[in-house]
Amino acid sequence: MSYEMLRTSYESRSREIAEALIAIEGVGFRPAAPITFKSGIQSPVYCDNRRFPFWPEQWAKVIRGFEGLIAERGIAVDVVGGVEAAGIPHSAALGFSMRTPSVFIRKELKEHGTKKRVEGGDVTGKRVVLVEDLVTTGGSSIAAIEALRDEGAVVSDCLAIISYDFPEAVELFAKAGVRLHATTTFPVVLDCALERGMIDEAAAAVVLDWLREPRSWAARHGF
Repeated sequence: MSYEMLRTSYESRSREIAEALIAIEGVGFRPAAPITFKSGIQSPVYCDNRRFPFWPEQWAKVIRGFEGLIAERGIAVDVVGGVEAAGIPHSAALGFSMRTPSVFIRKELKEHGTKKRVEGGDVTGKRVVLVEDLVTTGGSSIAAIEALRDEGAVVSDCLAIISYDFPEAVELFAKAGVRLHATTTFPVVLDCALERGMIDEAAAAVVLDWLREPRSWAARHGF
């Protein structure tokens, strides 16, 4: 498949998944009443990819999107890994669809039993692709990658339903030597939302400003 065909395929799939996210009401815009992320970043938008399993028709598009990325970008996969907790449904579904083993990675060390962070099977020497539902700052993804590498896994790629593409996340993944592949991007979601009248041009400009510089956005806009 030529580069142009691959690009067209990705763009078509990216829009399809953005529309699916909107269809399940998994994205919202709050430019006048921002929410606060765990990282402390105040945001005029939110994404709730945990809604996908409740909507199997739309969820299937996400899983196909992951499979498309793996095939088109030549990602080697022996095991699929999901980050606790939101990444687990998607990694398990992807592993099942691909007939590939899957594991999940705890955010913290288990204090009883085997006291492991990687659960489900031995990943020593295995090429593990990590699955996230959403990447913001990238901190939880990198922590999971480190846990997998501590168990002997080889991790060079991470899949996400969507990423905000924050500069700090881009830097973290580059430093870790991991490629991040998102099935869609927030600018694509924003375009779809504009077309459906969910948001107007003025509010969209506020969101784009946040995407460019998220940490200082609240101060710049008086929050």
